[in-house]
Amino acid sequence: MADVHCRSGGTDTPDRGCLTMECPAKTPGGEEGTPVIWRQAPKSITNPTWTDYPAVSGPTCLYDPEPENVLANIAARILNDFRQLPVNPGSLEAQPFPHTLKGGPTNFYATTGEQGFDITILGQTVHLTATPANYTYTFGDGTTLGPTPAAGYSIPETEWLNNETRTSHTYTDTGNYQATLTTSFTGTYSVNNGPPLPINGTLDITTPAKTIHVWKTEKALVADTCQENPNSWGCPGTALQ
Repeated sequence: MADVHCRSGGTDTPDRGCLTMECPAKTPGGEEGTPVIWRQAPKSITNPTWTDYPAVSGPTCLYDPEPENVLANIAARILNDFRQLPVNPGSLEAQPFPHTLKGGPTNFYATTGEQGFDITILGQTVHLTATPANYTYTFGDGTTLGPTPAAGYSIPETEWLNNETRTSHTYTDTGNYQATLTTSFTGTYSVNNGPPLPINGTLDITTPAKTIHVWKTEKALVADTCQENPNSWGCPGTALQ
């Protein structure tokens, strides 16, 4: 809640900075703002009174003739504004890439992170934070992994096709597969430097498809190395039989 009486403590403890604060109009002829102290109460308290709300930040200016109404109006539309943010979905990475082998684990991982945005809603300064919470990996062969909180991670090249991570996938057939990653972001918002509040809903973003070429390997016994016999089986430029 925004306390327009500038109380930072008990009933008789006004905040001097709040009492002397000036909130000039943002535009010529516009309304002046209201000095407020931001307070919050624990969710465990049913129907809290103002004494249950300790001060958490302030003083700051609130530009609305009825502060309680503007907060309710922002809360009513915040999910839609959150879903309009230019959040960077990151990318889906694969090891090895772009070619991998049939029957070997291919390591997938995400490269996104928490992002912050400052926008204006109903004349108020609002800071929003988007945090990746869950990931859904679509491997292109009809199988998926998730939603899972595992973002995965990069592994050394010596472990490719040998080390199976929590986000690895093994292709059972050769071919070209379109793999994508859908990240589910949760969010918070704060109004005029007030306390962060949770956004009831998520923003789900899918990355552009990445083509994974799945090959197979063949083994054969040969008598010579490619240096000794450049035309030997499996040497560069030699057709496999």
